[in-house]
Amino acid sequence: MKPKKNPELEIGRHSSLYFAIGLNVMLFLSWQALEYKTYDKELVTIDVLSIDEELDEDIPIVNIDAPPPPPPPAVIQEAITIVEDVEEVEETIIESTEANQSDALEERIVAVSDVDVEEVEEDVEVPFAAIENVPVFPGCEGQPKKKMKDCFQKKIQEHIVKNFKYPDVALDMSIQGRVSVIFVIDSKGHTTNVRSRGPDKVLETEAERIIGLLPKMTPGNQRGKPVKVSYAVPIFFKLYER
Repeated sequence: MKPKKNPELEIGRHSSLYFAIGLNVMLFLSWQALEYKTYDKELVTIDVLSIDEELDEDIPIVNIDAPPPPPPPAVIQEAITIVEDVEEVEETIIESTEANQSDALEERIVAVSDVDVEEVEEDVEVPFAAIENVPVFPGCEGQPKKKMKDCFQKKIQEHIVKNFKYPDVALDMSIQGRVSVIFVIDSKGHTTNVRSRGPDKVLETEAERIIGLLPKMTPGNQRGKPVKVSYAVPIFFKLYER
């Protein structure tokens, strides 16, 4: 029995070959599409630059009337007169002032009465603890020498308590503390050179005011002469809660 179709005219016989060829063509086209490069085209404007010929301008030459140069300085001829030296110059002889053994020294006897001796008053300041005779506070007269220091210190304390006044500024600001006061009783019995050191300037000023009110005293004596005596006393400013 013969087949109905011609085997040479059957399309599906070479389908696998056609598929392989088509696949290769598509892969080639895909590769070309991936490798295809494009570039941005820039717009370039080309202008024509026309350069005109430069014009050479003629610069006019201006003649400036310059002043003539100053005349050269006049040459002054000095007249030199030669004068004959007719004066005689006397030479000055310088004698030596050094003395030698051959020169005799003039003997001069100086009497004791010819020498003036000036007494220099020494300004000595002695601490209160080392003074021989302490200053006498008013009211301590007639006390024995051993009790004179105790009487002086007692009178100083009584004076501080009597004239003590707490500054209002220190009360408002609650300022308190110890103020050390150092002063000097000079050779005439006056209180001088008052210095203080404390926690605040307000308290120092009040302490110096109290010491400045001390009365005149009998000055202290050292070797029978009145001298300056330095003394230190503490003043306490303390607030008490009510």
